[in-house]
Amino acid sequence: MSKSKPENMNENQSFTPYQQAEGEEYMSSEQRDHFRKILNNWKQELLDEVDRTVKNLKEEASNFADPADRATQEEEFSLELRTRDRERKLIKKINETLVSIEEGDYGYCEACGIDIGIRRLEARPTATMCVDCKSLAEIKEKQIGG
Repeated sequence: MSKSKPENMNENQSFTPYQQAEGEEYMSSEQRDHFRKILNNWKQELLDEVDRTVKNLKEEASNFADPADRATQEEEFSLELRTRDRERKLIKKINETLVSIEEGDYGYCEACGIDIGIRRLEARPTATMCVDCKSLAEIKEKQIGG
């Protein structure tokens, strides 16, 4: 089965980091286009992976006589389907991010309103919080969650 792309897409960067011009306004139309392209490419890669999974599941589906072989195949299918489910949720988040670009809200922390930053967004294009707010949210989550 194929390996899926991690949610943090830096490991397989398929874009050139954005070079901000001197005096360029944050989230200019060029920057929004840059992130729109990154997100659309990432979304297409995820959709292509879904197509490959469907094809693999159809091709590899065998009725093994040996129960251990059958159990192994079923476990592999289960893992693959769980990965695709996570990617389905990620595609939804990418779509929401694309909407926020169109609405002009992209690139600003949903908690405090400051700039998230070009490099953070390139590392995690679906980020909705600045590093500081995200760190605080994670600390609170650990304290509440145990």
